[in-house]
Amino acid sequence: MSPELTMYTREGCHLCEDMLQELNYRRESQAFTLHLVDIAGKPELESLYGTKVPVLTHAGEEICNYYLDGVAFQACFEDR
Repeated sequence: MSPELTMYTREGCHLCEDMLQELNYRRESQAFTLHLVDIAGKPELESLYGTKVPVLTHAGEEICNYYLDGVAFQACFEDR
């Protein structure tokens, strides 16, 4: 079973676009499910992630924010 990742994002965020592009590139060689969650208009999520987007999580744990951390990302596949 492939890891399920969640990326918290905001429309118009260039860092979000960059991370998504990198994740889509990695999908070519690694299987994972990616859920995108726009935090806009969601006070609880804006409070948690407002200044940190994009934030990538796995199993409720933060993997990285702003930029894709390749080592932390790879650890999601080793934990399976």
